[in-house]
Amino acid sequence: MEKSTYETFQSECPKLAAKFNELVQVQSTMTGLDQKTKQLINIAIQTSNKNPVGVKMHAIMAKKNGATRDEVLSAVTMNLHLSGLSTVLECLPSAIDGYDTE
Repeated sequence: MEKSTYETFQSECPKLAAKFNELVQVQSTMTGLDQKTKQLINIAIQTSNKNPVGVKMHAIMAKKNGATRDEVLSAVTMNLHLSGLSTVLECLPSAIDGYDTE
């Protein structure tokens, strides 16, 4: 099975990846937003960054934290007027794929 880009990062840059994982862990424990909202925001950010892999990953986590399919799709499509149709079209299939995982 082929490694994901994140697995490649982990294996090729282990020290940097470890520090990155620490940062992510600290961010995930910050208060103010619940985990579902954080994941939906991450989907919107990853969409605006044109990162379908990130969209898929955060769609999986959003669903695990109680997000509905409509909420995940809304997080992607809210970028339509900001990032344009091509960005939404590039990321929407990944959001659906991530949400439909499992």
